[in-house]
This record gives sequence, structure tokens and C-alpha cells, in this order.
Amino acid sequence: MKHLQFIDEYGSFSIEQPENTSYLYFPLASETGLKSSLTPNLGGDSKTDQETFLLEPVSAENLHNNRSVRNFWLVCENGKVFSAAGASAEQEASKFTDFQDHSRVTAGFMWHTLERISSSLSLETRITSFIPVNDNVEIMYITVRNQSNSIKNLIPYAAIPIYGRSADNIRDHRNVTSMLHRIRTDSYGILVRPTMSFDERGHRPNTKIYYVYGCSGNGQNPESFYPTVEDFLGEGGTYTHPRAIYENFSGVPSGSSAAGKEAMGAFRFPELKLSPGGKAEYILLLGVEDNEADINRIFEKYNTSDKVIKALEITKSWWKEKVNTGFHTGDADFDRLMKWICFQPFLRRLFGCSFLPHHDYGRGGRGWRDLWQDCLSLLLMDPCGVGQMIEKNFGGVRIDGTNATIIGDGDGNFIADRNGIARVWMDHALWPQMTTKLYIDQTGDIDILNRQASYFKDAQADRGTQIDALWDAGQGSLLRTEGNDIYTGTILEHLLIQQLTAFYEVGDHNIYRLRGADWNDALDMAPEHGESVAFTCAYAGNLRELASMIRLLESRSPGAEAELIEELQILLNDDTGLFENIEAKNKLLASYTQRCRHRISGRRIAVRLSELAENLERKADWLTGHLQNHEWIDGGTDEGWFNSYYDDHGRAVEGFFPNEVRMMLTGQVFSIMGNVASEQQIRRIVNSADRYLYRKEIGGYRLNTDFHELKFDMGRMFGFAYGEKENGAVFSHMTVMYANALYRRGFAKEGWKALKTLADTALDFDTSRIYPGIPEYFRSDGRGMYHYLTGAASWFMMTMITQVFGVRGQAGDLILAPQLMAEQFDEQGEASVSLVFAGKNLEIIYENPNRKDSGTYTVFSAVCEGQQLPTDDLGHVIITRRILDTLSDDCHRVIVKLI
Repeated sequence: MKHLQFIDEYGSFSIEQPENTSYLYFPLASETGLKSSLTPNLGGDSKTDQETFLLEPVSAENLHNNRSVRNFWLVCENGKVFSAAGASAEQEASKFTDFQDHSRVTAGFMWHTLERISSSLSLETRITSFIPVNDNVEIMYITVRNQSNSIKNLIPYAAIPIYGRSADNIRDHRNVTSMLHRIRTDSYGILVRPTMSFDERGHRPNTKIYYVYGCSGNGQNPESFYPTVEDFLGEGGTYTHPRAIYENFSGVPSGSSAAGKEAMGAFRFPELKLSPGGKAEYILLLGVEDNEADINRIFEKYNTSDKVIKALEITKSWWKEKVNTGFHTGDADFDRLMKWICFQPFLRRLFGCSFLPHHDYGRGGRGWRDLWQDCLSLLLMDPCGVGQMIEKNFGGVRIDGTNATIIGDGDGNFIADRNGIARVWMDHALWPQMTTKLYIDQTGDIDILNRQASYFKDAQADRGTQIDALWDAGQGSLLRTEGNDIYTGTILEHLLIQQLTAFYEVGDHNIYRLRGADWNDALDMAPEHGESVAFTCAYAGNLRELASMIRLLESRSPGAEAELIEELQILLNDDTGLFENIEAKNKLLASYTQRCRHRISGRRIAVRLSELAENLERKADWLTGHLQNHEWIDGGTDEGWFNSYYDDHGRAVEGFFPNEVRMMLTGQVFSIMGNVASEQQIRRIVNSADRYLYRKEIGGYRLNTDFHELKFDMGRMFGFAYGEKENGAVFSHMTVMYANALYRRGFAKEGWKALKTLADTALDFDTSRIYPGIPEYFRSDGRGMYHYLTGAASWFMMTMITQVFGVRGQAGDLILAPQLMAEQFDEQGEASVSLVFAGKNLEIIYENPNRKDSGTYTVFSAVCEGQQLPTDDLGHVIITRRILDTLSDDCHRVIVKLI
């Protein structure tokens, strides 16, 4: 029997005895800021941002160290004590014995239910936790049921420690900041309002009020309160054996106050008499607001069982509707896993890259890559407004082709890097273009290339190698002309600057310099001589794609020109002799960046679009030839791959070494995706990756082989144990991009192997030990790590839709080009995907009665609403934008028969 069972088509699941698995946690969040994590015994934390933690911040190790969980206690008339969270000393001691409670977690998008049964006490409790979509309150809806044949007299207690301050204070003045607490009880709970936010760089008055409120299902209030940790635990007590409960401390009444101590959201309800089979209900509200009026509003909104049940159903419906993409294949568990993968991008938008137990770093913001890759999923599920989001995001590009790395609140708000650290990630120019290309294909809005955006300006200049001494913060963060006007250029101009400046910034092997790092942040110790072959391949592909976008723009207005800043002219040099000359390329780049260091002229030149496209194509062709001639590692007749990097001593990091083979996945992904590798080379790359990197039992393709070396001339990743994180783990994001690249080049069988192994490992709970979804990586024993907040989810969803099912945009038209394998069809030979395209709800159904594999079937017919659909020269079904625009808002079925 599988430990984890799906219980509906939306991916809701249940798991027995979840507390017997380490490191499990589940995310809850609202659209308005509150973010929580829950463990099987209701540990975890809750916060709105780095400065505002309602519950004590937790990291992964705290999940089994801490006992300060959200708890609900029941004291029986015989003195026996029961924790509905399973967090009492007695229940801890009975784990892994015949006396352990039976427990079950059932969960779905943004809701979590913990059921617990004590056979010895004949009690059943159920705690459903959720956060309403538009309120910053975590709700715990608790039911208590008497399973015995006699009346039970019970005394219920709620007990939730209130941390109430910044995460920084967990190790910075933890005790001192408790002295700031001003604590008060009222009729329904406990409120904590610290006097200030403690920060030795500058203390600030505090306006936040943290609270825990509670009532019975019909609104009955608690009868006494324990407003401090000391009141509740008692001298020598613990969170799993609090003396207030075990010794029946009287507590204090409503209207009491306390100050200068750690706060406790604990209170006792009136004694409860439960008949056999009888049920009682309780509601706990945990939150943070700026004033008591909002707290009272929240309480009135959720102070009865009926109100809470209604809010729970609204919350469930909201997130089900948000995840509007669904898959039907021959594997129902895979289809339900895909629901969670499609949900994960929403979690990343809400949580950023912080605020879950493994993500115990950063301060909650998103990075540059996140901005663009999160747009991928939005374009596939919720494209409304993405165009404006993309335009604003381009405002983070500097005129030297680098970009802001700290993202403020809202779209288009960029902040100068903290501490003035000039770090440049050399891959950052890649993602904006990839996202813009998908946007144009999905919407047909090629005119986005002509829209205007400003440029980001701060003290960093010359691609992070110099400081602009003439700039100060008072000048603002927008680039200005010599006439002091704010300058704006087209999105096309931004893309050109990003791609062309990167083209000239090369190292000793005429490969793009690694600088601070690339996608792999842990390659951060080769700033002088490090080079990224992998992303040079990616940029070769980008140059070709940008050329194709320009040609599409030109096709709408033949002979049209692009207006570009005058300074950009130098980057359009078309001399292939110069391309071979490393020193000349660096000098050309320096000439450009120096001219743009402080301000620009504001003067523009006109360049024909066709000439721009040709210029980019020549650069892409030169790059491809250079990579083919210098970076291929020949492994014999059937094997070979591309070197991915040069270290800080200028040495290639991959190849056949005296005692080992060194291979990395990243260079193979982007040589395939960037159309650098030939078809024959792809076959040899696949053979090599299967031999040196693939381990089915832990998720599939590892990021690299074991170098058996602390390569401090390459990056911190080599300090990690092999099989952890960037050093040889199965890194989901790169594996999914490998699959995507293979599908793009027509290698469906090989691409599906990569995706399926990831999915199978995630679904194998005995190995992955995670709730449904795709983690950042699988470590050397197969455990899923850094769950939920990974860009791999967006890429997995995009690959499934646009490549596996082949449902993708092409300049606004819809193309159907399936690459499904025979095993992906159900017993009737059908597979389908439901999604929104061009604002229309579509269900694309593929019928494959002969159960053929991709590459062996062709489209026989395609019908939408009784209308035959045409195919192009490649045999792909085409649904033009004109046809799509005529469809109603109902769901439309497109049936494609394959033979």
C-alpha cells in the first residue's frame, strides 16, 4: 500500500502517520501577505515578511527540535491529557509503539487537515488549517468527537506561542526584544503589541498587533487566559508538559495585561460535556494587523462554524480555479502530481525564495531570474497583464546590459544592490528574451518589441567593474540623457543591448566570461578567468531567436527600421575577424560601456530590421562554429559531450582525466537547446549522460559527476558533499531543461525519460519523503529537498504543455504538435490537456487507437466544434487566431486523431 494516496482529481491527498516522517511541511498563504508552514504536528511558522513573524521563525532542523507548536489540548475527567497536535510528552513517548495515536493528514491547495484518534481515550480530533484568500489570518477549525459509549467531560485549551517580531531577533537580542512586548487579554483572546522594532542601526516605533483569538463553534468565548509563556508552562514546565494544563492553573481573566515577557496565545474554554458520538467545534484565529478595528472585523467574519466552513469552501474553490491546467494520461497519479506542479509557481510568487523551512535565507524577495521564469507559468495559466509585467521588468536592465538584482515590491520596482556589491550573473540576459519570445508566441503581440521602457541606473558601471563617481542616490534610479531627460528605449533595444554586450565580454578561450556566476549560483569562485561554455551555447540560441523575432516584426512592416541609441552602433560590428580577436572584443565593449557610464547622448540612429536580423544571425553562426570546433569532448564512436566551463586557472573542467571522467549536465542542456549540438552529437550526449550522470533510483540525471576535489578555483559547490545541492544532486530545474531541450530537437523518448524519472521519484514517498510536487533537488539518497519554491515547476509545466502535448503558440496562432509516448495514453488510447489559450477554455484530446510512440504517428484529422482544422507542412495542426477569436467563452473540445 502506498503511503500517500490521492483522493480527488485536483491532487488532494492523504497520508497516514505523517509524524513518522522527518522534515515534512506544508505551505499556506493568502494573496495579501500572510505566509505559513505546517508540520504534521502543527509546527512551522507564520509571517507577513522578514520583519513581521507571528510565530517563531523555523529552519528545517527546528521541525523536529521545536515543541512550540500550534496546540489544542483536552483534559479528561480522569486527569488524562490529550494533544490534538500529538505534541504532548506522553504522545511523543508512545511514537513507534503499539500505543501511538492513529493520525492522518489530508490536504489540498492552501488547506491542511490533521486527524488524530486516541484509542485509549476514545477521542477523535480534526484540525483544519487554512488562510482565506484576502485576509491575513490563519484559521484553525477544530472538531472534537467522543467515540466512547459514555458521556465525556473535557476541558479544552488552546496554546499558540506568539513570537511577534523580526526574524533577525531570533539570534539578535531575542531576550531584549521580549521586553518590548505589551500583552493584553480581551474577551476572545490575547493581543501583543511590541513598543518598537528593535534594530541597532535605527529603532522604529511598532504599529503591528499580533493576536490569537478563539471561540467555540457557536461563538462562546474562553473563560481564562495565560498571556505569557511563563504563565502557561509554569516553573520547569515545557511545551509538551505545560503545568497550566497538567496542574489546572487558574489563569487570568479578560482585561488583564502583561509586559516584557515572551507572549503566549493560550486560553481555557469552559468545561465541555460530550455525549456518546457527540461533537464539539472550536475556532482559533492567528494573525497580525495594524489596528484592533481590523482584528475585530476579522473576528466577526470568522467567529462561527458556518462562517468558517463557508470561507474554507471559497478558499478551496479559488485555488482550484487558479490552477486551470489539467492533464489526462494513462497514469492518474502523474496527472495529480501535475496539479501540484502547476500550483507551485503561485507559491513562489507568494513566498518568493524564502519563508519555508528549507528556504531559511534571504528576506523574501525574488531575484532577477525569478521575475522572468515565473512569467512562464503565468503565460500558460493566467496571461492577463503579463505583457505590462514584462514591460515593467525591462526597467531593471542597465544600459551596459547588466541588471538590478534586488527586486522591490510591485512590478518594475528595482533597488540598488545592498552594500554596493557589484556582482554580475552572466546568465541574467538570457531569461528576459526567452520569456518575451514565449509571450509573443502565446499572444501574437509582436508590437511589444516597439514599446518603451526606461533603464535602471545606480553606481555600478562598466558591467559591474567600475563605479560611476558622478552618480548619487538623489539622482534617482532611472538613466538620463546629457540633457537630464529620463531616457526610454524600445524593448527591442533593451534585448539587443543585453545580447550584444554579452557577446563581447569573453575570456581567454573566446567564451563568455562566468563573472560572479551563471544559473548555477554555486559557481562563484572564478571571477577572473572563469568562462561558461554552457551559457555561451544558450546565448548562441538567443541570438538566433532574437533574429527570428525581428524578422517577424519586419514581416508586419516590410522595410521597417528600428530606432536605437547612437552608442549602440559600435556593438553592431559585423567583422568576423574581430570576432576571433579576444582583445579587440573586450576593447570594443569597454568603449561602449565607458561612453554610457554616467549618461547617454539621447541621440538615435535608424537601422533596418532586416539588417539587424542578419547581424545577429552572423554572430550566432560564428559562435556555433567556434563552440563546435573548440568545446566538443570526443568520447569515441557512441559518446561525447560539450565542456561546460573553464575554471579560474583557465582550465576546462570536463573531460577524461587520469583517474576519472568529469561531466556536467548544464553544458549539454544548452548546447542542445541553443541548436549548437548536431543530431548526431545529441545522440552521443544522451549516451554519455545515461552512462555518467543517470541514477534512476534518486531521480535521474545528476548535475555533475564526482570531481573528488575541492575546486576553489570554480565555486562553493565543490565544498558541498557530493550528492547535495549543486554538487551532483539531481537538480530538478536543470533536468527539466534537459528534457525541454531534447523535446525541442525531436528526442521525445529521451526527454520523457528525464521527466518521468523525476516524477516517479517525487511520487515514491518511501524515497522522496515529500508531499506532492517537485523539489529543488533530490539528494544522494533520493530525499526531495527545498520543496515547493523552485523554477523547475514552471519549466516542467511549460514542457508538458508546449512540447509533450505540443500545444503551443506561434506568433499568436495555436499549434498542436504532440510528442506523446505510447505509455502516456490511457487504455482507450486517449490523452488530453485542458488549458486556457487566447482567453478560451480548450480541451485538446489526442486519440491514438494503435498506441504508437512519438515519431511513428501522424495527424489524420483534427476537429473543433465540427470544423476541420488544417495542418502545416510539418503535419502540425493550426488553429489560427482568427478562428480562436470567434469561439465563445464555453469550453471547446479539439479532437485530434493520430494514425
